[in-house]
Amino acid sequence: MSAPALSIVTSMYRSAPFLSDFHARCTAAARALTGDYEIVLVNDGSPDESLRIALELHARDPHVRVIDLSRNFGHHKALMTGLAHARGELVFLIDCDLEEDPAWLSRFHDTMTTSSADVVFGVQEARKGGWVERTAGQIFFSVFNRMLTHPIPVNVVTARLMTSRYVKALVSHQERELCLAGLWAITGFEQQPISVRKGDRGESTYTLRTRISALANAITSFSNRPLVYIFQIGVAVMMLSVAAGAILLYKSLSGDIGVPGWASIMVSIWFLGGLIIFCIGVIGMYLAKIFTEIKQRPYTIVRAEYGRERDSA
Repeated sequence: MSAPALSIVTSMYRSAPFLSDFHARCTAAARALTGDYEIVLVNDGSPDESLRIALELHARDPHVRVIDLSRNFGHHKALMTGLAHARGELVFLIDCDLEEDPAWLSRFHDTMTTSSADVVFGVQEARKGGWVERTAGQIFFSVFNRMLTHPIPVNVVTARLMTSRYVKALVSHQERELCLAGLWAITGFEQQPISVRKGDRGESTYTLRTRISALANAITSFSNRPLVYIFQIGVAVMMLSVAAGAILLYKSLSGDIGVPGWASIMVSIWFLGGLIIFCIGVIGMYLAKIFTEIKQRPYTIVRAEYGRERDSA
């Protein structure tokens, strides 16, 4: 079977309430461009009825393909798996929770048609959510981009329209610990942003702990600057120690120091001890990355695939 003109790719995790509406809106958006399309739904080990609903959609609509992963591997890994299975000449990546509007496809396609871009992606006009979410997002992009040689656009969203040659280059990355925003940037090609306004469906599945973990993973996946900073901190502490030692020696020889103070000793021990543990922890994160990557394990495992050509388990 020849490759379809368009692939729409998304992942499912606790997505049951949105899937039917998402399918209808994606179908309308795709048919406005072409009748030759596919909708790839990747089940990321969702504990709700997402898989059942997706299979019902597949049974009714031959344009729907379902990739069922063996367990929950994570949002970014599920999306990359979907991209690896997409067959379209153009690939539209989008989250299925309807915070991102499938109707954006038309705008993205118009921009791609009038430009030479291989990627057209969405950037939020203003970050949605409450004060905590907005502040966390601002901190993430600020800290992350300071660590990168190829900064990512601030408030970038998942939704993007890509050419097949860009997708092929994107999925050629072999990382097991994925940060999609960083991969999007370092893959290169001409990329064109479009201002969009996301909806707000309320509570996010990304908790504060998840966001902090994602930031640490992103930094250690794309930057060696924390290791450079450790060296710089070590040099600074060494120079500070030498200066403090010279001052104390001078005061001791001049008789200005009596009995050494207990407080200053304890502060020094706690400070240096904490600094050493922090530095070892940063090095440990990089060692953990090496430990994971060197195993060359697949970052997802497909349990079953239901598509145009076959339904297999």
